[in-house]
Amino acid sequence: MFFIDTLSEVPIYTQICNGIIKEIAEGNLKNGDELPSVRQLAKDFGINPMTVNKAYGILKSENIIEIDRRVGSIVYVRCTEKDIENIKENLQNLINEVKMRKLSKEFLIELIERSF
Repeated sequence: MFFIDTLSEVPIYTQICNGIIKEIAEGNLKNGDELPSVRQLAKDFGINPMTVNKAYGILKSENIIEIDRRVGSIVYVRCTEKDIENIKENLQNLINEVKMRKLSKEFLIELIERSF
């Protein structure tokens, strides 16, 4: 699946969210795929189940997964108007940081093109 760095300054729940999003983006997880249970993922990474629960809650609120108590957590990516607005806001923040650090537009475009 993905790696969790317990020594990182990035919170573990954020690493879990980012890891799952990356797996979806790379095509390793698709809509309808089941995620490990909270307890199983916590056991696999040796972390507190509440940390995994927090990550899954964030992913649910961001329309990336669905949580069904009977079935578990399932990848179910949707794109609402609110999601599009959040993407625009995040992109604008990234553009602002690139400008602030005096990096070129071409630098950002190259990063985007390499990512796709």
